[in-house]
Amino acid sequence: MLLTPRQEEIIALARTAGRVSVEDLAARFSVTPQTIRKDLNDLCDARALTRVHGGAIFPSGNENVEYEARRAIASGAKQDIGRAAAALIPDNSSLFINIGTTTEAVGEALTERNGLMVITNNINVANRLRIFPQIEVVIAGGVVRGSDGGIVGEAAVDFIRQFKVDFAVIGVSAIDEDGALLDFDFREVKVAQAIIANARHVILVSDATKFERTAPVRIGHLSQVHTFITDQCPLERIRTICLESDVRLIETTG
Repeated sequence: MLLTPRQEEIIALARTAGRVSVEDLAARFSVTPQTIRKDLNDLCDARALTRVHGGAIFPSGNENVEYEARRAIASGAKQDIGRAAAALIPDNSSLFINIGTTTEAVGEALTERNGLMVITNNINVANRLRIFPQIEVVIAGGVVRGSDGGIVGEAAVDFIRQFKVDFAVIGVSAIDEDGALLDFDFREVKVAQAIIANARHVILVSDATKFERTAPVRIGHLSQVHTFITDQCPLERIRTICLESDVRLIETTG
């Protein structure tokens, strides 16, 4: 689903306030309630919001937002992050890319590189990069999650452990204020941990919405990465962790 600017703003308002009403949104955007109801229905169909009487609410931080909806959220920021990450990866490098909509944006930005070996548990990344003859794509084996094309499980972990690569590009579902990196699926967490352990330089990519969410399974800590790329970092504690742990913080806006 490609969001309109109004729909993107509605999601941002719902994320901040927790709830939005048809009446308030109609007044804010100077459109009819029917127009707002259609926007909300479309966003709820994509699971970006949850419909309630008179409006909609932002989904609970403990439930994962449907993958196509996540692609649409902060899509411009993800593209900027993807380009910034790709700029750090030279030709003739080897790298891991894990599952996630932001890591997909990195894969998209790597298509002009030459001589890359990309090892991934992300079917979407593999399918995008396979058509470029200058990029060798190696895909992990394991259980394929129907929700997002992620390959998870012990077979994927064992596969990843065979390699030692120059870079890892990882995404997460949430970042806690104490620097904990979090996800929803313990099987994906095991893969992400193997990726971190077997890369010389770890690049974390995450848009600012991940600071507003939570997830139940711990991948690791921000101090374990070398570079953190985001559109903006609103938490002073996260900046302090980066400074104290010698993590390079790159913000693509501001």
